[in-house]
Amino acid sequence: MASHNPNRRQQILETLALQLENHPGSRITTAGLANAVGVSEAALYRHFASKAKMFEALIDFAEESVFGLINTILDQEKDLIYRCDRIMRLVLGFSEKNPGITRILLGDALVGEHERLHARVNQFFQRLETQFKQILREANLSDGTRAVATIEATANHLVILLEGKMGAYVRSEFVNKPTEFWDEQWGRLKAGLFRDS
Repeated sequence: MASHNPNRRQQILETLALQLENHPGSRITTAGLANAVGVSEAALYRHFASKAKMFEALIDFAEESVFGLINTILDQEKDLIYRCDRIMRLVLGFSEKNPGITRILLGDALVGEHERLHARVNQFFQRLETQFKQILREANLSDGTRAVATIEATANHLVILLEGKMGAYVRSEFVNKPTEFWDEQWGRLKAGLFRDS
């Protein structure tokens, strides 16, 4: 009986993401959310057992979207630099299109929320780092381009850069786009990060 209407469920999640985008810095209440959706709080709880479950559903959406597309990139492309660039652009582009979800991923919207949610978003960035490590390891097995620094340091550098650009986006209240300057930045960055074997 949990979710009678998948469209209503979707509407609740979209409204929550929009509320997070339109009210940066403020906490979203279930009363406020129910009001924005145009239903009672009881109706919200028919679809989601708690606000934490709503946040979790948005984290699931982020993971499925990003990691699903990363798998496609890895299938289509074997070049190390191109793979890293495509993944960086993918995450930055996802962040730009989903400002409310970016606030969740950075923990900004999770202040005072369940500890489990903080662990989930931490896991999102750990998965990204693991993915980069795997790509860098594969590159080391070939005779082509490889990282200048260690695999661990390089993967960490890439993820920290993503977090930094996403953080600047949130701090600017979504004015400073994460993809801004990326072509120029990546041009300089790849020259320092990678070398031919």
